[in-house]
Amino acid sequence: MKLQKIGLSGLISILAALTTGEFRFIGNSQFKIINSQALAQTQAQRKAEAERLFYQGVQQYKISQFQAALQSWQQALIIYREIKDRQSEGAALGSLGLAYFSLGDYAKAIEYAQQCLTIAREIKHRQSEGGALGNLGLAYDSLGDYAKAIEYAQQHLAIAREIKDRQSEGRALGNLGLAYLSLGDYAKAIEYAQQVLAIAREIKDRQSEGKALGNLGLAYYSLGDYAKAIEYAQQFLAIAREIKDRPSERVALNNLGFALSKSGNLPAAEKTLLDSIKVSESLRTGLDDANKVSIFETQTNPYVNLQQVLIAQKKTNDALEIAERGRARAFVELLASRLDASASVTPTINPPNIQQIQQIAKEQNATLVEYSTIGNESIYIWVIKPTGEITFRSVDLKSLNINLPEASEQTRVSAALGTRGLNEQDTALAEMIRGTREALGVSGDTANRQAANRPTSTPANSRIIYPKLQQSYQLLIQPIADLLPTDPNAPVIFIPHQSLFLVPFVALQDPTGQYLIEKHTILTAPAIQILQLTRQSRQKVRQLSLPNNLVVGNPTMPKIGNPPSQLDPLPGSEQEAITIAKLLNTKPITGSQATKASITQQMLKARIIHLATHGLLNEVKRRDLPGAIALAPSGNDDGLLTSSEILDLKLNAELVVLSACNTGRGKLTGDGVVGLSRALISAGVSSIIVSLWFVPDDATAELMAEFYRQLEQNPNKAQALRQAMLMTMKMHPTPQDWAAFTLIGEAE
Repeated sequence: MKLQKIGLSGLISILAALTTGEFRFIGNSQFKIINSQALAQTQAQRKAEAERLFYQGVQQYKISQFQAALQSWQQALIIYREIKDRQSEGAALGSLGLAYFSLGDYAKAIEYAQQCLTIAREIKHRQSEGGALGNLGLAYDSLGDYAKAIEYAQQHLAIAREIKDRQSEGRALGNLGLAYLSLGDYAKAIEYAQQVLAIAREIKDRQSEGKALGNLGLAYYSLGDYAKAIEYAQQFLAIAREIKDRPSERVALNNLGFALSKSGNLPAAEKTLLDSIKVSESLRTGLDDANKVSIFETQTNPYVNLQQVLIAQKKTNDALEIAERGRARAFVELLASRLDASASVTPTINPPNIQQIQQIAKEQNATLVEYSTIGNESIYIWVIKPTGEITFRSVDLKSLNINLPEASEQTRVSAALGTRGLNEQDTALAEMIRGTREALGVSGDTANRQAANRPTSTPANSRIIYPKLQQSYQLLIQPIADLLPTDPNAPVIFIPHQSLFLVPFVALQDPTGQYLIEKHTILTAPAIQILQLTRQSRQKVRQLSLPNNLVVGNPTMPKIGNPPSQLDPLPGSEQEAITIAKLLNTKPITGSQATKASITQQMLKARIIHLATHGLLNEVKRRDLPGAIALAPSGNDDGLLTSSEILDLKLNAELVVLSACNTGRGKLTGDGVVGLSRALISAGVSSIIVSLWFVPDDATAELMAEFYRQLEQNPNKAQALRQAMLMTMKMHPTPQDWAAFTLIGEAE
């Protein structure tokens, strides 16, 4: 289970002290109240408009309307730059950094804080300089870089004491305490928290007082004193509610519920954690998709904690509802809004209850397997059969005779405190999955393409044993093997969680060396509710009866990088496109004809879209969305069809196949994998086939041709992909050659 640390941001506590009249924000910690009449006499109209926008942003931030606050401050920033008001420009930058910190976008928080710091030093404004340093420290603490967090907090503290700013001194001490809490130095954490508490009470800073109490509760929890942890968490909660600080209320409820569960009061813990979830969900209202994704990264702890509390009470179906409620919510809302084109605002769509989950399994005529990873402790697995029968199994990671990599002490502390939300990159399970990919030779995002295309020296039809694939099978499949269908044509839909999205389920090997795809027809989905929505998308597409198919292969390659260099041509992909175009009764589009402008327009009218080209992962990132498809450049167009551009399309295809490298990967979040696959489904595609690693030209061309031959005989896409894999496996027995692709969405 996870506690959540309490950050001490520099803006909210000031808001309670706001009075009427205009003001200017100084750094992160002080407002200068300016008489309205004097301001009107001395400031130009543009300045007054900027101040109005800035004040509006403050009010919006105060009531947790983060999206609106961002827009107000961004507009104010434009004007401040236009009128060359450097101090106010710095204030707007600092405020934007705070908003992004509150949304969990720590990279942007750092970017804006650094810009604020530059201006503060340029104009020699020590208080603003200290505030920017403090916010940098907070962001680095949230990213797990505690050395930098301590360094920035100490600089902030020195400035605060130099200028005798008690409020900033308290915040700097609080940030130091946070870092030492993460490092497991609980004595220092308590010492700093008590100093913050004394200062906060002296200057009547209620928000800082509450957060100091909350961090004392965290420290005493870590020391095993649950009574004190509960006492401090309750005091923190009372203050958060008194001052209407909703983000702090969410954290206080999570930590109180966590401590209550450890003390054995499970019913009280259940109610408290559910209250934390309700506050979390209220904070996501009104945000755009990207900010919903980022803020959810800071909100995952109560969902995980409540699942554990419910399982401890043997409420396994209730825990499934919470597991589903805690994943892909932004994705669900985005897709629902796209399906309801008449909606002027994002529709409210509730997470599914047990009866609705059972109905989805029945409509899909599939066995659903939902995973929930609980740090380094457990994996929860629910199997929902088409009949509606639900079975729960729990895998105790520590009790299995599996050599999971040992997490570092710092990682264990971070996980216990919940400082990194859903980021599982350092957990033992994530490390094991990386080891599985390394065993297949497909570990890196930038793996050598020539290595991916190497010929296999393994004799055809031989059975290769991969211990890592068997280890993953033992963890993920063996506990539920008796619940899976015996008919190999019956679909099994895996709903992974966190790092499990990187698992090649089709290639997992049982103790005899048999691959999972040999026994089952396999699909994946980011959430059960997404299946319901892709089904609606498919029904909508079928009504249109689009006649066209689009096949693209080996376009004239664009340039990427700095300095720009052209991507390597893919002659094998061109031959693949020629073969598949014949099967789909259309003409392939290759070379210079496959321009981004032309292909994008043709995608709007295509029923099946097949793109055989380079897929890019981290090389291209626009609007914070990773991923791009390489097409031919033309005019001023760079030829890169990005995830963000796909998201803006209105597609009606029932199938998109991205026969390219890494197209199923992206940024792992609580909302699933944010990248090309998510963008395509959100754009209206009901089924997609994407890859989990760099794929070889020859084997991929054979697999794709066989897939369309099978599809011609059987419209079930999942069964066609299974048969294509089985056929390709005969000539290319190593799984890196045939197991990269996964079908997401609808089978038929």
